[in-house]
Amino acid sequence: MQSLWSIVGNLVPHRSVVAGRASSLSGTHASVWLGLGLATLAIAGCKQDPANPGATQTAAAATPAPPPPPAEPLEIGYSDWPGFVAWEVPLAKGWFEEAGLDVKLVWFEYVPSLEAFQAGKLDAVGITNGDQLVLAASKSPSVMVLLNDYSSGNDMIVARSGLNDVASLKGKKVGVEIGFVDHLLLLNALEGSGLRESDVTLVNVPTDQTPQALKSGSVDAIAAWQPSSGSALSEVAGSKAIYTSAAAPGLIYDGLAVNPETFASRKADWVALTRVWFRTVDFINDTKNRAEVLQIMSARVGLTPDQYEPLLSGTHLLDKAGNVKHYAPGDTLASVYFSDVTVNAFNVSNKVYPAPIVIEAVLDPSVVLAAAK
Repeated sequence: MQSLWSIVGNLVPHRSVVAGRASSLSGTHASVWLGLGLATLAIAGCKQDPANPGATQTAAAATPAPPPPPAEPLEIGYSDWPGFVAWEVPLAKGWFEEAGLDVKLVWFEYVPSLEAFQAGKLDAVGITNGDQLVLAASKSPSVMVLLNDYSSGNDMIVARSGLNDVASLKGKKVGVEIGFVDHLLLLNALEGSGLRESDVTLVNVPTDQTPQALKSGSVDAIAAWQPSSGSALSEVAGSKAIYTSAAAPGLIYDGLAVNPETFASRKADWVALTRVWFRTVDFINDTKNRAEVLQIMSARVGLTPDQYEPLLSGTHLLDKAGNVKHYAPGDTLASVYFSDVTVNAFNVSNKVYPAPIVIEAVLDPSVVLAAAK
């Protein structure tokens, strides 16, 4: 699901600020307490040897230390977007358990998944890079530790019959959920065709209602993501996609945003999970596994494998090499850092939040780099 919230924090009464999970002891503090505990056991486990008052002997049966409590499952919220639905593959194949991980995937609609993360009910959530900036602006910090994909065709501008390119939108009505990421896609398309936002009339339409708006004739074109964009193409005779995210790779990234406390206390688990992701993408990208992959992923969203295949094809999943490449700083959309700069400017311009977010505070490549070794 590709979205940017149009207002944040206190401006949106129904959104709550994150109530962070209590963090466990840091490694340093844990070591100190462990050292003190062992010292105490050593003293308690010694007694005077009656035959040699100056010596001590170890107690024959010292009380064993209780085993550490098992780690809680990593609770990850995910929703109906191919880069997130892909987590169904390692779940079905048992790869989390093979990696020594206890993972609980929790299925949501997209926005409720973000709200659950804000409320401290999840350790991590699947999210667009733009929405992660909105979380930060609403005082709900997170760290993006992994890039699942970038949109490569699933986000579209779909026009009615007779409109064959972006330039033909001049003077026309375009339905889009204003402030959301396909509004950004539309601006990018207009700019590439020498048009400005003022050259079209924007009609604010919830994304899931855009097919109906195009079908009714109330707008001449829509900007939407799958499955809404695909529904418009199938339901409106003569309609066509005149621009897609395939023309702007890296404008819209999707990744895994982690609660900062969980990130700090369980970093080894996130590294292991990232290795599972790399294995997953390699499996999905192997053409001999295509039928099995489509069967697993389509079942999660109630579609047939044939119906799901174009959705998966419009998503560029990022493997180990892709993550390392796109986490590198740069001045093009091939870098998630530059993508965040672009979205930051869009969000501030559209008053999604008042000032740019410090990008280095929300992106951390260390997990990817550790997992890639």
